[in-house]
This record gives sequence, structure tokens and C-alpha cells, in this order.
Amino acid sequence: MCGLAGFVDFAGIVRDPAETLRAMARCLVHRGPDDEGVSFDETTRTGLAFRRLAILDLSPMGRQPMRSSGGRFEIVFNGEIYNHINLRAKLIARGHAFRSRSDTETMLAAFEEWGVSRAIESFSGMFAFAVLDHSERALWLVRDRFGVKPLHYGCTHGRVVAPGSFRISPGTTLVFASELRALRVMPSMQLSVDREALRDFMRFGYVPGPQTMHTEARKLLPGHLLRVDLTEGIVEERVWWRATELNQQCSESHTPSTDAAAIDAVDHTLLESVRTRLVADVPVGAFLSGGVDSTAVVAAMQELSTQRVRTFTIAPTREDLGSAALDESAHARAIAAHLGTEHTELRVSGDDARAIIPSLAELFDEPFADSSQIPAWFVSKLARTQVKVALSGDGGDELFGGYYRHEWVGRIMRLSRGIPVFLRGPLASALGALPAESLNTLGRALARISSRVMPFDRLGERAHKLAPLLRHDDPWQIYQALLSVDPDANSLVLGSTPICGSNHRLSAPDAADPAFWNPSVPLETHLMQADIAGYLVDDILVKVDRTSMAHGLEVREPLLDRSLAVLAFRLPISMKIRDGERKWVLRRVAERRVPAQLLARPKQGFSIPLVGWLRGPLRPWAESLLAEDRIRREGFLDPAAVRMRWDALDHASASTSVAPIWSVLMFQAWLERQSG
Repeated sequence: MCGLAGFVDFAGIVRDPAETLRAMARCLVHRGPDDEGVSFDETTRTGLAFRRLAILDLSPMGRQPMRSSGGRFEIVFNGEIYNHINLRAKLIARGHAFRSRSDTETMLAAFEEWGVSRAIESFSGMFAFAVLDHSERALWLVRDRFGVKPLHYGCTHGRVVAPGSFRISPGTTLVFASELRALRVMPSMQLSVDREALRDFMRFGYVPGPQTMHTEARKLLPGHLLRVDLTEGIVEERVWWRATELNQQCSESHTPSTDAAAIDAVDHTLLESVRTRLVADVPVGAFLSGGVDSTAVVAAMQELSTQRVRTFTIAPTREDLGSAALDESAHARAIAAHLGTEHTELRVSGDDARAIIPSLAELFDEPFADSSQIPAWFVSKLARTQVKVALSGDGGDELFGGYYRHEWVGRIMRLSRGIPVFLRGPLASALGALPAESLNTLGRALARISSRVMPFDRLGERAHKLAPLLRHDDPWQIYQALLSVDPDANSLVLGSTPICGSNHRLSAPDAADPAFWNPSVPLETHLMQADIAGYLVDDILVKVDRTSMAHGLEVREPLLDRSLAVLAFRLPISMKIRDGERKWVLRRVAERRVPAQLLARPKQGFSIPLVGWLRGPLRPWAESLLAEDRIRREGFLDPAAVRMRWDALDHASASTSVAPIWSVLMFQAWLERQSG
């Protein structure tokens, strides 16, 4: 994993290109602590900057920016191409010679042989890169299929970057980077707060792409590329892979057709995916939470490895969290013992966790309010003490139906449609009025006597979330409501456009908008695809990328393999969700190597007691960020709406969702860093 940045100085206004590039690179040193490189092409006024985290070919032969053997292409590349050895063999057969063992050199040879557009379709991996074509005077910015690696771009002088294709305005510099912080280095880069993006952040806890928190900058969407004509100044956006291709696979063929064949196929494909991700010239380990996804990955790793796999997990101290129900470490420990991994467990105290909270805004560079960012930071820090690469189980929920919402959207829709319209409002109000903590107590009692794996422990919260959904019978509105951490974000953000029901889009229209849904494809499958295009990219993968890169750790996701994704979407929904059991086929694969009883439990995770912390040790920090005069002076949020959310915390139970006020705090902390 690495960090890249650069610019195209169309107006010739960058006085010292080399120093500007070095300054951009310094912003990304955490992403690549091993080496730095910059280059500037006087002819096209294009600069490339790079910070290296050396994983393959640790020698200077792997340095970037790297130029192709023919001299035509020059690249800065963040990520890994897992099939580069196979591609290299094909290229050698076509007459190409190689000096290094790096996948970067393989990519450049592929560009020389097939051109950029055709070459990227052959790449299997995670990547974001900028490649300069000296011959055609063009710059290409490209992002991988699933958006594992980030790439941002924007324009100087306050010019708004339009969606799709556009022409660079006179006197403007195009800037791009792995993280927004490097864009801010460019002289004349004026970045203002986008109130529509702020509204969406308050609603979901993350900024949905292609938006960033700035009006003048955008995220390049997964499976997208930009081609910049360096002579004419025309920027053309293209889609080279669409998430909807997965659903097309689903509608074309439901194969394999039997349970045994499906389990065999998923097992074989997962093993191959893990095998390619074990290739590295540095130590490789894995995150092990004890859940189905990470267990399936670690079990495959151990089967393929001649040595004990190093696994890592974190756990709360009982003194701080006070409940074994919040601790998954015992399950991870049992799985590690069964598989024979070299397991390391770190106990994280409340003081440890609270100490990093004020620095989260700097770490994420854009407001981000998924509180699992805190344990993700600690497990990355732990893993980096022993390895430089870690495999994770991310993507399993999206590919194999792991979220309750995949099943619940259809159930809620059918329930709502079965209730007369005039009764939906009163019933929703009555359900919402029931005390959440009493329902949680009832849910815990049900969990002890129920034979089904269900999230009864948070019955009250889920009932309160269900209540307003009974007013809707549109699956897209229900889905977005289930994703929302604050459905009333409109009342919070001043000057934003109100969200217009089902017309509000989380991501690229063709990837998430129901107008593009195929009626022959099950609703649950469409929701998984929407998660892949939105929630996975902008929440899960952002969290993993920023927390791992903060420690110079490369994280690889074997479940987000192109072949495995295609296979998963070819399977009928009954092989993913069966009798209330989610990820049915992936569980069966994991059970080939781990006893079923170790996996027969609901998700728990490392829960963070934010309610108690914000009432206690974090209260002064929060109060300073939420001061009414400060909120009013900044002019982004409604002071009364903020105070209502903050005051509600004093009456909340320990299990109440703290997400609405946490999103406000994360924005306020970020805003403080930007103005500081």
C-alpha cells in the first residue's frame, strides 16, 4: 500500500513544481514510510508524487514514479495486482523483458502491450493509480472495481468540479491524491464545505461518493477512470466496470445448482483468492475477530501455509466495559487454538480508546462517524508490530447476505403493505413509544431461550428503528432508512437541500438506484449490490484504509476478489440466506475447517461505550465542540437541533445509539482541524 499525489499545471502557475510535489508527498508519509519519489514533465506540466510502502521487490528497482521500458508510460500506483505473475508470463511470451519483480513494472508492460483501457480489465486486485502517457499527452486516473483504494481529485481557484466530463477552466490546476490532505497543499486550492455532502454525512455517518466534504473535490468512483487530455484540457470520465455486472451474472445463471457444488465452488475460489494474497516479500498475518468472514479467511490461510499464521484481535478490559457480551475475543481465541495460529490479543482500556478520539478527525481527513474506527485503529497498530500485510474478512456481508437488512427490507415492505394506510402512522407512533431498555431486557431473555441466531440483545433499538419504517412501503426508502444513523439530518444542516425520499441516491445511479434494478433478480440481491456500491466503499473500506495506513500496514481483502464476487452473485439467494441464517454457504465453507459450534452465534464485535464516555470523561471535549455560540458562529448546523441531540444523551440508556451526536462531534472536530 502506498500514497500518491500529483497535478496538471495547465496555467503554468506552480512556481516550484518539485517542492510542491514533495510537500504533497510529505502529507502522505504515513501511507508510505519506506521511500519517496517525485517527477515533473515540463512538456505537459504534469507532476507525480509518491510515498512507498515496500511489499513486493523491496529493492530500489521497485521505486516510483516508475517508467515503462519503452518510455511511453510513467506511473504512481497504490495497491496490489494479485494476478501479475500470470500477466507477466503472457507478456514475456509476447517479447517483454523485466528488470524487477514488482507488479508495477508488470502493469507498465501491460499498458505498452494493450493500452490502458484494455490492460486494466485484465487486472485482478486493489488499485488506484495515475499513469502519464507521454506519447499521447494524456493522464489516466483509475480506481479498482470495489474501491478498496481511494483516489480524490479537484481543481484550484475555487472552481467546482462538475460530474462526468468537463473542460479545465483557464488558470486552473487539476490536483489528485490518495487523500484530501494532499490536495490542500496546492497553492490557490480553495476548499469549501459542501452542505449537501454534510447533510448526507449527518444522515449516514460517512460521505457517500462521489461527493467529498468539499464542493471543489470529488472521489473517483469504483470502476471509474478519468482520462485527461493534456493538450486540450478536457477531462473525460468513463466507467470501465459496473457493480451492476454482478447482478447481470445473477440473472444469467444460477450455478452451481446443488448445495454441495456451491460449497465446493466457494471453497475452491476462496482458497485461490487467499493464495494470491499471500504473495509478499514481507511478513503476512490476518485480523481474526471470531466471526464467519475472518474465520473463513484465516482457516484458508492456515491450510495454505507451511508455518503458523499470525493472527490478531483486540478486546476490551472488563474493568472498563464491564460486560463479556461486548467481547468477541474468547471466540477468536478458540478459533485460533483450533486452527493452530500464532495468536496475539491486545486488551484495550477505556483510557487507551478515549486518548485517540480527539485525533480521529486528523486520521480520517474527512468527517467519518462509524465508531468501529476506534477498534480498527488498535488492531492495525497491533498487527503492524509483527507484520506488514494483514488479510481481513471485509466483503463477506455484502457478497453473501450478512446484514439483517438484506432480509428485513422485504419483510418490512410486506408488513407495511399489509397495514391499511390510515393505521400505519398510529401503529408506528405506538411502537416508537415503548421504552427501548425494557424491550432490550425482553430481547436478552428471548435470546437465552430461542434456538435461532437473532440480534435480540438490541431489540429495543431495532423496534424504535422499525417504527417509522412502517409508514413506508417502498423498498428503497426502507433500505436507506435502515442505513441512516440520523433520519432527520435535514433539520440539522443549515442551507442544505431537503432529501427527497427515494430520489436521493447513495452512490452512482446505475449501481444503487432502483430504477436500474432487474425485476428478475431477488430484492435481497439488489440490496447486496447497493451495499457493495455504497456502504462498503464509503464506510467499511474507508475505515480499513485510513486506520491501517495510519500505521503503515497493508490490508488485503480476499473476499473482495473478482472471481469470488461473480460466483457469489450467481448463487441463488437460498444459498446465502436460509431459514434466517445469513451467509449460509460461507458458513458451510468455514465449517470444513472449524467446528460449527464455534460459529453458531450472532455478531458481537468490540463495542465502544460512547454513551458513558460522553457523559463522563469526554464531556468537556464534547461540550467545547458543541458550544452554542460556536455552532452559531460557524453557521453550518442548527444550534437548537444540535442541543436537542446532545441533551437527549443524558436520558439515554447505555445501549442507546449515540450515532447522531457522534456524527456531529466528528464533523465539529474535523472543522476545528481545518480552521486550526
